[in-house]
Amino acid sequence: MLSIGEFSKICKVSTKTLRYYAEIGLILPSEINPENGYRYYAIEQLEIMLLIIRLKSYHFSLEEIKQTIESGEWNEEKLYVALIQKRNDMKKQLYEQEKSLRQLECDISNLKNGKPIMSYLDDIDVELVEVPMMYLLFVRKMVQADNFSDEYGVCFGKLLGRIRKENLTIANPPMVLFHSNEFSTFGLDTEFAIPIKEYVIGTRDFKAGLCLKTVVKGSYSILSSVYAKQTKWAEQNGYECTNALFEVYVTDPSQAMEEDELITEVYYPIRKI
Repeated sequence: MLSIGEFSKICKVSTKTLRYYAEIGLILPSEINPENGYRYYAIEQLEIMLLIIRLKSYHFSLEEIKQTIESGEWNEEKLYVALIQKRNDMKKQLYEQEKSLRQLECDISNLKNGKPIMSYLDDIDVELVEVPMMYLLFVRKMVQADNFSDEYGVCFGKLLGRIRKENLTIANPPMVLFHSNEFSTFGLDTEFAIPIKEYVIGTRDFKAGLCLKTVVKGSYSILSSVYAKQTKWAEQNGYECTNALFEVYVTDPSQAMEEDELITEVYYPIRKI
């Protein structure tokens, strides 16, 4: 048996931390002297403590560690799944950090060369187009921003399933229309739609008419900037928005290997004031 001090010294974890871990049920002393309250740990608990330290280094929360280690033991299969998930999360975070770093370097370079930090907006092209009437097969629902990628797969999977089942003909790439007037904690009123040639039950007419159009190549992170540029263009040229903004996914995001492969058309329906 090891005293809490000895256990603390070996694992390089403070006694205060060990008492807290015991309080939340993460790792309990093997024995507590009822007379003086001294805490003792079994030699075998060193491995558990070392595992806790390692999982913390992988940015597992204490609650996640507690769920992974139950009753002082761990299931190898359960641990494997948890590590795979954490690895994927860390890769995603690393990718986002690298992308932010590249953007940061670009902003620093622009400022160094005397360009305004928002000068990238000048590179966003806006054109006037007339969008023909379409028949849309659609699913419309409230969607939280964090769940958009999941809902994209679910909703378009459902629509494509019906298209295959009824032998319908896809007329244009899939699109998403945003009907919400404002960003809400309850989610965005979102319509996932696929234009088809046939008019069947569950389709609707879509008449966008005159629109501002911008073609985006690459990351979706620039889409807000595109809408800002389109809104400014409309105001400066005497137009107003008339309908739901929508995006057409020329490249299926689930099939793209790299962000650079993505092609998205952004539409802003307008009319002359």
